Amino acid sequence: MENNALALRIARILYDKKASDITVLNVSHLTVITDYMVIATGRSALQVKALADDVDDALAMDGVALRAKEGQQEGQWIVLDYGTVLVHIFHPEARRFYHLERLWEDGENRVPLTFIEDEEKAAKP
Repeated sequence: MENNALALRIARILYDKKASDITVLNVSHLTVITDYMVIATGRSALQVKALADDVDDALAMDGVALRAKEGQQEGQWIVLDYGTVLVHIFHPEARRFYHLERLWEDGENRVPLTFIEDEEKAAKP
């Protein structure tokens, strides 16, 4: 799966599972550790853990291997490493504290999530 497509697939999984404040950043020009970061928020530690499991399960079914997983026990900030895409799933307090977008967003690297925009347009009368 192409890097951009993988990042958008992950964002869609998170959206379908009711994650909030989903952001996808292309960071390939800023770091060598990954090409994309997907950042999302769960409402509770339990939901953060469930979101991480949902992403992992769906991608495993697609044949995408998880390289590493950190933070599962605490459920405050879980990182899933898919090589070209890093997924950060936060508890709301941790998301506000770490504010990863401030570190990695350069004003031009946010990937539009058209599926969210399309659904919001369709929901309006």
